[in-house]
Amino acid sequence: MAYDATKLKDWQISEAAEENMPKPYDWVDILGLEKDEIIPMGRLCKLDFMKIMNRLKDRPDGKYIEVTAITPTPLGEGKSTTSCGLIEGLGKRKLNVGGCLRQPSGGPTMNIKGTAAGGGNALLIPMTEFSMGLTGDINDIMNAHNLAMVALTSRMMHERNYTDEQLQRLTRMRRLDVDPTRVEMGWVMDFCAQALRNIVIGLGGRMDGYTMQSKFGIAVSSELMAMLSIVRDLRDLRERMDNITLAFDKRGNRITTGDLEVGGAMTAWMRNTINPTLCCTVEYQPLMVHAGPFANIAVGQSSIIGDRIGLKMFDYHVTESGFAADIGFEKFWNVKCRLSGLKPHVSVLTTTIRALKMHGGGPKVVAGLPLPDAYAKEDLGLLEKGLPNMLHHINVIKRSGINPVVCINGFHTDTKEEVAMVRKAAEDAGARCAFSTHWANGGDGALELADAVIEATKDTNDFQFLYPMEMKLRDRVDLIAKVVYGADGAAWTPEAEAKAKSLESDSQYDDYATMMVKTHLSLTHDPAVKGVPKGWTLPIRDVLIYSGAKFLCPMAGSISLMPGTSSDPAFRRVDIDVDTGKVRGLF
Repeated sequence: MAYDATKLKDWQISEAAEENMPKPYDWVDILGLEKDEIIPMGRLCKLDFMKIMNRLKDRPDGKYIEVTAITPTPLGEGKSTTSCGLIEGLGKRKLNVGGCLRQPSGGPTMNIKGTAAGGGNALLIPMTEFSMGLTGDINDIMNAHNLAMVALTSRMMHERNYTDEQLQRLTRMRRLDVDPTRVEMGWVMDFCAQALRNIVIGLGGRMDGYTMQSKFGIAVSSELMAMLSIVRDLRDLRERMDNITLAFDKRGNRITTGDLEVGGAMTAWMRNTINPTLCCTVEYQPLMVHAGPFANIAVGQSSIIGDRIGLKMFDYHVTESGFAADIGFEKFWNVKCRLSGLKPHVSVLTTTIRALKMHGGGPKVVAGLPLPDAYAKEDLGLLEKGLPNMLHHINVIKRSGINPVVCINGFHTDTKEEVAMVRKAAEDAGARCAFSTHWANGGDGALELADAVIEATKDTNDFQFLYPMEMKLRDRVDLIAKVVYGADGAAWTPEAEAKAKSLESDSQYDDYATMMVKTHLSLTHDPAVKGVPKGWTLPIRDVLIYSGAKFLCPMAGSISLMPGTSSDPAFRRVDIDVDTGKVRGLF
């Protein structure tokens, strides 16, 4: 039975559904697991990844379904809601289905966006735990990341205070001679704190640290989070952990976590993060949560581990890519699938009529403010002008060899004529299309979507990467700019081009993934530009190097690793019932 999503808040729906939520060991019978493959953690549990994979290694993989979206409004267009709704719809068809989503950051949860648990009757539960730390993976990543900075900054202080002879005698360490102006890594915390973007540390006496400029990023922007999303197992994580670039010495050589002998301890802090946490939808289909990397600077996907285990346990496994198809799907396509060796069967393109109207020239949409009235009224002219954005993303997905399913994520303000216009445009472009009311009606509202996806998984696709690994970095960027963003090409600043040439000439970077960095609010680098602009060039101003994750990140436009907290943040409405201990006000 669906809850009345028009009257109940998401946290209220979650609270009601949690009364019958499976307990940790209930999943043993539900999923056909062995008892020692469950790791209880309060009323949740983790799945012992290696034990399950070893037991199921010979079982054929299920159908692999990816969920992405058109270019969103700042409010988001419901990829997580669609993922939950699709799982519920497939569950209503009595299919063995599950999925894996990213873990949300505390920054957006306590700021404007709110949690990433979906919404209405297409919701992940328990919502409070999911939104506020879950089983501790982000905390473990923060500790591991900040331990690397502790190792680096304390080493810099000791090298300043001791001679070479004293350094060797007292610490058994060689001098690294860190260049304080070339410290690449900063500190992390899991809130949006603009006051920490640029800081000075080490004030005080000689034993109070090394005085220098430093910075904070949000925890999900940490390279360690990106690594968790792409590693295949604990061994892979440990091997990468020694290769993270922290700084450069005064001769220009990299200084790594391995040089500081801190990689082992960092991995020890992250030992429990390797196993996905098991949650469920409000209709009790299994839904794993694992990893939560930034999507506009890192890979923006739940983990390869989550997909590997899901494809063994489920006949239909749903995974979600962050942001729109130009960012999330492109990285799923050319990075995640290349690293995992997994081939998707279908991609679902989440579309909303309100977003298409925005791309057609509708009023500005601002997160935290009410949606302008124009989006609640039928306007076929405005909608028609916005359709090219959807068509562009359909063509991006088709370029990979997949024929997508367009999901019209239904709102009560959508009219039959508007839905018919979007459906016709999608089908004329060669895509399947389904109108889905999963937010209001749960799995019953997603049956059309579920049936379209089932049919699409039967298609034989010719999945191909956009570029070979042998292609040089600048050529990859130019191709992505043209094919995925619709630009005329890329233009590099002299400094960025010199850096790219240096990277291209160094064979150690040949197997590094190309991880584009740009806004999610536009096909371009400028978040204010909507629709499908023509006659523009993508500017590249720098290339970030994530040597543990093995990412080269060309930067287009300005992207901050530490978002800011708004003037009316969500935390003002979050509280606790002191009699029951239950959290109120999450959305």
